[in-house]
Amino acid sequence: MASRPAVLMRLMASAYAVAEKAGTIVRKVLQSGELGIVEKVCFIIFIKERYSFMILSGKSRAPGGAVRAELKSDDIKSCPDQYASLKEEELVVWVDPLDGTKEYTEGLLDHVTVLIGIAYGGKAIAGVINQPFYNYQMGTGASLGRTLWGVLGLGAFGFQLQEVPDGKRIITTTRSHSNKLVIDTVQAMEPHDVIRVGGAGNKIIQLVEGKASAYVFASPGCKKWDTCAPEAILHAVGGKLTDMHGNAYTYDANVKHMNSAGVLATLRNHEYYLSRVPQAVLQALPSN
Repeated sequence: MASRPAVLMRLMASAYAVAEKAGTIVRKVLQSGELGIVEKVCFIIFIKERYSFMILSGKSRAPGGAVRAELKSDDIKSCPDQYASLKEEELVVWVDPLDGTKEYTEGLLDHVTVLIGIAYGGKAIAGVINQPFYNYQMGTGASLGRTLWGVLGLGAFGFQLQEVPDGKRIITTTRSHSNKLVIDTVQAMEPHDVIRVGGAGNKIIQLVEGKASAYVFASPGCKKWDTCAPEAILHAVGGKLTDMHGNAYTYDANVKHMNSAGVLATLRNHEYYLSRVPQAVLQALPSN
């Protein structure tokens, strides 16, 4: 008789299915034009009914209800040894049911993601990113949506890992929350190109698909539910996400939600980008 899957992988199976369902709801909300329904997307935290961990969400909470779903059969992987014996109460889940809300209302649909991140011991160890409108620019009849997921020690799935060509510095940064700190830091990186888009999840996808070499946001504003899932997927493929000082963020249930020292994420060459952060910016963004 097969052994029961590890808690982490059962949780990932549920998170994967719930993120896909959330993506479907996000698409339906857009079609209906009733943006008030967006708050209902936080049914994601219904998953709490099945597990005894802490869930922290970037949108308002909703009452409980069971979610019973598994990863697709061809996506099921064994749990990394270091996480095989984790207990439910040791896990913290960070949820953003609609990352890129501003872009969503403005019709920039490829910027929108659903994020579910899982942390253990303060570290982001697993995550799911659903892109509800992936392929929407292909026009009527295109198959919409995709789900990316990853676990440290296991890898990341649902996309083709690519890197920016050697020697190219392409920065992805905010399109709607820029300020002098952000502008000065981006310029200090001496980029060949700058991409301004919405959504933390979207920016990390740009890193792992070779569209950008660094995600730079030298300002408070991003929160733990914005970065937990993307960080886990990025780290699963060898990338790195820190504050602007190079310090890792922690994802315990009792930490402050704001990433007050900004976000710097890269697939490769993290130290180079850290070395380019202006001293004045570091002084303006005290590290946690």
